[in-house]
Amino acid sequence: MPAKLLGHPIHQMLIVFPLGLLATAVIFDIIALTTGNGMWLTVAFYMIGAGIIGGLTAAVFGLIDWTSIPAGTRAKAIGLYHGLGNVVVVGLFAGSWMIRRVDPMAPGKTALILSFAGFALATVTGWLGGELVTRLGIGVDEGANANAPSSLSGPVIRP
Repeated sequence: MPAKLLGHPIHQMLIVFPLGLLATAVIFDIIALTTGNGMWLTVAFYMIGAGIIGGLTAAVFGLIDWTSIPAGTRAKAIGLYHGLGNVVVVGLFAGSWMIRRVDPMAPGKTALILSFAGFALATVTGWLGGELVTRLGIGVDEGANANAPSSLSGPVIRP
């Protein structure tokens, strides 16, 4: 059974944080590279740390949800690629963060390459997550429709 809070999948609520934090860290890295202002690198360092924590938290609920997808389905396979890919994303950013710890204002090329690679892979894994929800209906309420009652009102009774 998918993990839900107030009728909504927890994983889908949580993923916006690591995606936003890690993507913004990359944007701040780019700003720092173009302006020469190392302050942005320090901000990126802290955002990556928060993004890693958020990603690991979201992963727990993603794994719970993945176990509820029927075996042998396209959704199960895509969910596996999505989840494993995101573990790699978090690993790339974690490597970047570890390197940056020495001097957050001067991370070096390897740290930046790891972050940029993590961001590139996150665009793919994010698309896979979107495929799971919008195309395959994973995490979408059975009674979803334009006039469905609030998720707080209890289960939808289908006509």
